[in-house]
Amino acid sequence: MNAWLVGIWLWLPLLFTWLSPEVSSSWWYMRATSGSSRVMCDNVPGLVSHQRQLCHRHPDVMRAIGLGVTEWTMECQHQFRQHRWNCNTLDRDHSLFGRVLLRSSRESAFVYAISSAGVVFAITRACSQGELKSCSCDPKKKGTAKDNKGTFDWGGCSDNIDYGIKFARAFVDAKERKGKDARALMNLHNNRAGRKAVKRFLKQECKCHGVSGSCTLRTCWLAMADFRKTGNYLWRKYNGAIQVVMNQDGTGFTVANKRFKKPTKNDLVYFENSPDYCIRDRDAGSLGTAGRVCNLTSRGMDSCEVMCCGRGYDTSHITRKTKCECKFHWCCAVRCQDCVEALDVHTCKAPKSPDWAAPT
Repeated sequence: MNAWLVGIWLWLPLLFTWLSPEVSSSWWYMRATSGSSRVMCDNVPGLVSHQRQLCHRHPDVMRAIGLGVTEWTMECQHQFRQHRWNCNTLDRDHSLFGRVLLRSSRESAFVYAISSAGVVFAITRACSQGELKSCSCDPKKKGTAKDNKGTFDWGGCSDNIDYGIKFARAFVDAKERKGKDARALMNLHNNRAGRKAVKRFLKQECKCHGVSGSCTLRTCWLAMADFRKTGNYLWRKYNGAIQVVMNQDGTGFTVANKRFKKPTKNDLVYFENSPDYCIRDRDAGSLGTAGRVCNLTSRGMDSCEVMCCGRGYDTSHITRKTKCECKFHWCCAVRCQDCVEALDVHTCKAPKSPDWAAPT
């Protein structure tokens, strides 16, 4: 098996695990297994029939998805970097986010949305880069069209986001469609919100043709924005996520608090309140905040008061080397001096209770 396929088979189990709240052993299984794509697809635990069929038919798409896991995981960690739960995983946990996903919380809603968005982004990008046999540039973007600046010709390679959304829906949603319970409906809703978020930031880019760069003729194409825009958008949706309950016939949601508006298809929804994530709690999937760096001058979520949950903080005096007094020298170099900077680093104290919260 070539190196690219080895990479995807190491990542795929993570995808399969976050699609279900159960903690599976598939990651460890795949680390110890090698062989053809058919052998892999047949033996990954937890796949439903339709996912297994897609895996067999599109191993190159599975590879693209696997490479995208790192990207959306890093985006999740970026968005939560200043919060008590910072989208990190528990050591020796067999799943990507562990028992955090067992709870139908706002954090679970965000993880499902950002991962669904990441799958769309990864597949669409792979299409445009010519890495997939089943798709390429958007075939519908041909001929001439008009916008508020006039007429232009479709050219270049428009991102085929419709294919990315279609495949992501078929693969990611397959497991949830097997279930009829409230959690499955919650996951399907947040998966869709994530997919829609990527398409929201599809933008038209153009190149001018004509004398002296005039725009008498334009060639345009559609391109996805940087994934950070999707992450920022879903972060705002996380902060405004709506708590819901199942309706009486079990086919949809109603708001838990009648003072809030009904969720749209773009909103994130959740059922359960989040734990405070202050202490290590295996059942909640919480690492706690002991040892986390906090900001003494902040009044936000990264402040020492909030991050440390009122336990106080320790201060360490450290020095570090930085580049300073950089000057440009003709031609063409930048020369800097090495400066030593002294600073204080504040880290949250550990709780006085045992390392892991006692089961209740």
